[in-house]
This record gives sequence, C-alpha cells and structure tokens, in this order.
Amino acid sequence: MADSAFFSPLSHEGILAVRGSDAGKFLQGQLTCNINYLSPEHASLGARCMVKGRMQSSFRILPEGNGYLLAMASELLEAQLADLKKYAVFSKATLSDESAAWVRFGVQHGNAALQALGLDVPTGAGATVRHEGLIAVAVSQGRIELWVPADHAANVRERLATALPEGSLNDWLLGQIRAGIGQVMGPTRELFIPQMINLQAVDGVSFKKGCYTGQEIVARMQYLGKLKRRQYRLALDQQDIPSPGDEIFSPTHGSSVGEVVIAASTGQGCELLAVLSADAVEDDNLHLGSLQGPRLQLLSLPYELDRDREIQR
Repeated sequence: MADSAFFSPLSHEGILAVRGSDAGKFLQGQLTCNINYLSPEHASLGARCMVKGRMQSSFRILPEGNGYLLAMASELLEAQLADLKKYAVFSKATLSDESAAWVRFGVQHGNAALQALGLDVPTGAGATVRHEGLIAVAVSQGRIELWVPADHAANVRERLATALPEGSLNDWLLGQIRAGIGQVMGPTRELFIPQMINLQAVDGVSFKKGCYTGQEIVARMQYLGKLKRRQYRLALDQQDIPSPGDEIFSPTHGSSVGEVVIAASTGQGCELLAVLSADAVEDDNLHLGSLQGPRLQLLSLPYELDRDREIQR
C-alpha cells in the first residue's frame, strides 16, 4: 500500500505547543529552523539541540493561534518540554503538551479526499492550507499531513474513510523513508547533529538566522565540511523491522559504523534510513546488528546534498 492512495492516523507523535507574545522570539533562540520563515501558508522541519549540537528532538513546526505547534515523537515530548521550560522562565511564552487537542492523519495521493473537506491541496514541501480549523501541510511529493482539532476528528476520519482505504503507520513511515526525511526517536535522542540526518537538505536548518542553542557546532560542521557521518537509505532482505538506534557494522572496518534512524517494512523486506560513516558506505559491506548480521543494500535518496544551496537558507 505504500505507493498507493491511503490515509493513516499518525499515532506515533505528540504536539508541543509554545504560546504567548514572546513565543516566536523565544523559539528563534532555541531551534535550528528560522521562525521568521513560518507563516499560515508555510510550515517547516526543525530540531532542538543541546549546547554540543546533538539533537534532543526533531519536529515539524507550524504557527497556530497565538503561538506554534511542534509535532515530534511522543517519547521525546516530556523531556523536551521540561528542558525548554527552563529557558522560558523570563519570556512571555507558555509551553504545554497539546497532544490531546489534535488528531493528525497522513494522507497519500488523496487530493480528492482533501478537496471534499474544503481544502485546496498544498504543493511544495512545507506549503500549508487551512479551512475551518483543519490544517493541511505538504510533507513530500503526494503526501500531506492533515491536522484536525480533536473534537472534529471522528467526523473527518469517517469522511476520509469514505474516499480512501486506511493504511498503517508503517505504510506512512515507508513513504517518509523514501522521501529521505530522518527523525529523532527516543533511542536516538542526543545522538546526532542535524546534518547527520540531512536535516539541512530538507530545509530544517537555517544558517542565516543567528544564534540558537548548539548553533556554533552546527555551523562549524557546515562551513568547515568536517562531517564524516551522514544519513543514507538502505534495504534489508528480512521481515524483522530494525529499531531506531540499532547498530550497523562493517566487517571491513571490524566495528560499528552507524545507527538506524527509522525503518519500515516493504512487505518483502525492509527499508531504512541510517547514519553511517562515509568511508564505510564506500566499502559497500554493511551488516545489521553484528559483523555477521544480514547484509544491507544501499539505495538512492531523492535529493542531493548541496552545501552552497543549504547555507543560503
């Protein structure tokens, strides 16, 4: 189903809300993305880093009401909320968990279903349209996140189900993997800097916005070109789905050379995104879990890394 039309509840993520007159100013000093680029018509990917540049969370962020909503892996939300609150004490910004206030659906190749809900179909990653409380965000080619206030969720789900088959979260994540969009999960919290999951290639990092927590490390990696590990897409000929943080080994190097970011079943096997050392990828001798584990096959990503383009954002 991963290449066909379907909708799927996005049950793996929660919503962190930052509201108040200082919400934008506060977040501008905390996140990798540029808050000034956000608008009712545009959302963004982003991350929140620790001082050493390692990501505590990655998310999709959009403006809503008197603040901003950040959708991130549910297991990250409590710790991220607690950490950000420490920095917000002197700002007119209130942080809270609004997961219960929203229900989100992934909609793939479902233009007619969205139009039946009164929504124009957004095109181009981050493009956003709104109608009567519903928010549709384009996340990659043919794939839309639909944000629905919780009290309208049952009705919207019923209407989606009349137009589209319901797919699984696995189907949605497989599309995310094929789009090359990495994500911090619980086991990989504080493991990667943003460039390791190619976040700068999908407009999740701004190099023109000025200071934010971890900015010095992130900028140094971009401008000095010293990044030795980055995200790749791979295939695995087995049914068992690897977990985020599972190690990948190279017999050529005799050691672990990277970690799984996210993975999903294809029905015949698995596809995954993983952060790997570049020299190990060149050797093309990668195995999951151990030096003797199942062998991984390198696949292409739908974008090119382009440092000159990336630093213009």
